Amino acid sequence: MEALEPEVMLRQVGSLADDLRELVGPVSRRRDALFASADWASVGSVHLVGDGDSYYAAQATELAFRSLAGTSCVATAALGFLEYEAPWLRPAGPGRPLVVGISSSGSTPRVVQAVTRARQQGALTLALTGVPGSPLTQAADHTLPLVLSRPERSPGIRTYQASLLGLLLLAVRLGEARGRHSADETRDVDRELTSLHEGLAATVDLLGDRCRDVAAVIGDAPVVVMAGSGPGFGTASFCAAKLIEGAGVFARGQDLEEWHHVERFATPHDMPVFVIAPPGRSHWRAVEIAAKARELGRRVIAVTHRDDVEVVRHASAVLPVAVRSREEFSPLLYHPFSALLACRTAQLLGRTPFRAGPAAAESARR
Repeated sequence: MEALEPEVMLRQVGSLADDLRELVGPVSRRRDALFASADWASVGSVHLVGDGDSYYAAQATELAFRSLAGTSCVATAALGFLEYEAPWLRPAGPGRPLVVGISSSGSTPRVVQAVTRARQQGALTLALTGVPGSPLTQAADHTLPLVLSRPERSPGIRTYQASLLGLLLLAVRLGEARGRHSADETRDVDRELTSLHEGLAATVDLLGDRCRDVAAVIGDAPVVVMAGSGPGFGTASFCAAKLIEGAGVFARGQDLEEWHHVERFATPHDMPVFVIAPPGRSHWRAVEIAAKARELGRRVIAVTHRDDVEVVRHASAVLPVAVRSREEFSPLLYHPFSALLACRTAQLLGRTPFRAGPAAAESARR
């Protein structure tokens, strides 16, 4: 297979704002048609199942299902769900579980198996995928397609955002079905999501050369930690994965509090630590973790709103986000830096996505 060039990640990030603006309408219409075909009001719990980027999108949207849909929600990697959750699913009247299988390709083996098992157990199942007619759609009761224009092979960036968007739109509409809010309020929230495309474009513009500068900071690091909580933990996990896949730099996504309990004891003492700090429930702890990391000698990179002085005062570098949003929607705004950073780091180190290392890079140039 032909090697990818790092610049593919720049193109992917450059398409994110347009994707968001173009997708909300068509996806929300398909979602609304879907909700006319089943008893969604009976859903009592939500299980989000995926692998890799799909799993991180699930982690990043748990809060949206809890707060906007009013359901319990848990994100689980596909093998864990298949072997350790699905066997104990118990559908029962008003408490029927909804299992959402997430796979951009629609063919991730364990996700397909997990949805098949959940359906056999009597759960309501939904495929969230970019490929209609794929094995995942055949395994599930229902499908919400997330089809992108101009697809290309890359570390998943546009597909990740599409999964985030599909899950957020699903959470909003599920809340309406369960009587949490009205149809008018659903439309208002849909418009709120659409409006974020302007802030997303402004954020990408703000990041600009900052990611090139930060690449120089992390290029010599043996390991990088990205820390966040709530939706920010899903964002941190995804961003760490992009640095690994795109530039071959080992990165770890971690919860803010768990960083305090574990990684703060690790060496080297100047290890780069990215603090993902959107406004929200755990922002206060992000401030404290940034301060502690700086005290320990870490190179702290703050990913936060451009006017956030509390976290920034402890940071050696800042990757700013242009606009504020409700915390549930923050994953859409806080992930773009990772692909830009992975691209710039790969260029700096002479690496290519998924084939990191000097030998692989040299082979790709031949």
